[in-house]
Amino acid sequence: MSEVPSVNAAAVPADATLLDVREDDEWQAGHADGALHIPMSEVPQRLAELPEGELHVVCRAGGRSLRVAQWLSQNGYDVVNVEGGMGAWADAGRPMVSETGEEPFVR
Repeated sequence: MSEVPSVNAAAVPADATLLDVREDDEWQAGHADGALHIPMSEVPQRLAELPEGELHVVCRAGGRSLRVAQWLSQNGYDVVNVEGGMGAWADAGRPMVSETGEEPFVR
């Protein structure tokens, strides 16, 4: 697999385009406000939904996002993997929202 750059969740720029590749239940429990949600298994079929420019790819802990980022990089996309995923995002105190109306958390 190709090497892709990575960044700690705390260092993701506030204006970054975030692609969350977690499953629906994980997304609903808590995610970064404004992130684009495409589960890992759906990324190849939904490429048309990806905006142009650099994408910061995130999952729960960083494994799935790394695989997606590597695949996207091999297919010509400008990507950065978010190390530590949403767990590190929450630990860094980065803002989160939920789809349930309850306090967001990382599932």
